[in-house]
Amino acid sequence: MRITCPHCGERDLREFTYRGVALALDRPAPDAGAAAWDDYVHLRDNPAGMTRDLWYHSGGCGAWLVVTRDTISHDVISSELASTARRATK
Repeated sequence: MRITCPHCGERDLREFTYRGVALALDRPAPDAGAAAWDDYVHLRDNPAGMTRDLWYHSGGCGAWLVVTRDTISHDVISSELASTARRATK
């Protein structure tokens, strides 16, 4: 899989570190209890199809990217700087 960094251009997946889903998770209240915190820390959806993920360009410029990709075909649809993606959702 190849990811296009807005700063460095198209690069191999090995230059990037996957950091999880690119949307805010609902953090439990401090007193929510062990079960709620266990779910928050350990349980994640594993969808088949389109996802928006957060990636860090660890082997390159150090940029944080939001990558839209298809988990079935491994096609990368788009990538953008996380700071740009964040402004677009507000």
